[in-house]
Amino acid sequence: MSESELQPNSVILGERNYEAALELVIAKAENELLIFDQDFVHGDYASIKRFYLIQHFLNTDPLSKLTIILQSAEHFVNNCPRLFELLKLYNHKITVYETNDAAKVAMDCFVIADKRHYLHRFHIDQARFKFAFDDKIEAANLNMRFNELLDETSEVVSATKLGI
Repeated sequence: MSESELQPNSVILGERNYEAALELVIAKAENELLIFDQDFVHGDYASIKRFYLIQHFLNTDPLSKLTIILQSAEHFVNNCPRLFELLKLYNHKITVYETNDAAKVAMDCFVIADKRHYLHRFHIDQARFKFAFDDKIEAANLNMRFNELLDETSEVVSATKLGI
């Protein structure tokens, strides 16, 4: 199944399809991008393609905002150097949080663009997902979950190390 064959509003399988749908949803973002993920291992977040797509989002609108919640930031910090560099360059537009233990029970992940486009992976261990454009109702439900997860964050991931 190619990117052009991905059908919104249907359940889709496969890691490559997941990466392609993720690209489509991120590309739709104009003002706000919310990402909840376990650790950024899935979704091709370490790639140059994902880097350029997110960088384009951040450059397009001076008020654009990217908020990321991760259950573990270790992979992001150690294996996604391009995205980590974006955190350094756009620290006024990007916030990355790590959840506390209470939120580590969440096994799905999702991306919401502008409160109306979304991608929802039902379980991190299975490449089974749904994505949609202009679905404000489901995006609002995911946005509510995002805010609940945000309440369960324990720390902000910083691009700079503070030391004495």
